Amino acid sequence: MTASFFIDLISGSKKSPLANLLRGGLTLAEPFYGCGSGLRNILFDRGLKRIHSAAVPVISVGNITTGGTGKTPTVAWLVKRLQESGAKPGILSRGYQSLDGEANDEKLLLNQLCPGVPHIQNRDRIAGAKTLLTNNDCDVIVLDDGFQHRRLHRDYDLVLIDNLNPWGYNHLLPRGLLRESLRNLKRASAILITRCDQVSEARLEEIKQQLKSHADCPVITSKFTPTQLVNASGDQAKFDDLNGKRTCSFAGIGNPGGFRRTLASIGLAVSDERFKVFPDHHHFTKSELQDIEQWAAGQYAETLIVTRKDLVKLNTDRLGAIPLWAVDIELAIDDNNQSAKLISDLNQKPGFSKKPGF
Repeated sequence: MTASFFIDLISGSKKSPLANLLRGGLTLAEPFYGCGSGLRNILFDRGLKRIHSAAVPVISVGNITTGGTGKTPTVAWLVKRLQESGAKPGILSRGYQSLDGEANDEKLLLNQLCPGVPHIQNRDRIAGAKTLLTNNDCDVIVLDDGFQHRRLHRDYDLVLIDNLNPWGYNHLLPRGLLRESLRNLKRASAILITRCDQVSEARLEEIKQQLKSHADCPVITSKFTPTQLVNASGDQAKFDDLNGKRTCSFAGIGNPGGFRRTLASIGLAVSDERFKVFPDHHHFTKSELQDIEQWAAGQYAETLIVTRKDLVKLNTDRLGAIPLWAVDIELAIDDNNQSAKLISDLNQKPGFSKKPGF
């Protein structure tokens, strides 16, 4: 089952007897996932599963749905703001979909966005945190994709909600994209709504009202601002440089629809025939890249556009004779006062200092 087929299936856009049958099977599986997720949270809430504390503050950047909310640019933004406030952050992540222990796309990109910041990837986040603190001079840990990883105590939980699909098609995995029940948003210290520029004011207000019924914490609105084009060699270009050129695009990320909207916002909109979707964190094979090259040539493409997460894996300036560029984006919080308050809250949160722990 391909990623696009799965999304079409759970979203309900694919309509056929087979699709209805498959959705029925996923619906039957959903309660089992929900029971497992709920039981795990109960065990942590009641202290029946141990939570380990680090000797420095831990800030988690996570979400309640699978992929596509913009955690990587948010982690980069947060690390830079912490550095500006005088902190020495380190990044801790699982390393999801890495190959043979090598850095995955998120680490490769964060290495570029946050040069010199130590970043440890370890499926066992407790062991990873110990390694990070033992081998580096860090006074705060930024835990990437950590909302569901409750074994490591966190002092602040920043939860991202994607405006384009905030509730994961209103179902838990595998019927939808929710990792756990929305009622668990009560664990959040703050909620960051992303891509607020891609929905109407009425829709944004509706999402805010829905959040109020699940969480009692600050709600911050934001967008991802495209800034420039970059290639694997580090060359930079303006969006206007591609005016009049026929472009194609492909993406192996959690929210390809959001990426297409970004392309449209900078004047590089592509039709369905000129856009290819691959699974999140996809590792492109040589034959796939040859197929993409042939497809783009058949579309008379003069330029190929990808995300930076894809570019760090491809690590080339062109496919065949076609130049390859990525869109550079940055998190922009809509209200500067909200941004300042978030950083102030992080710095002043009780316990944000050296404390007993490993």
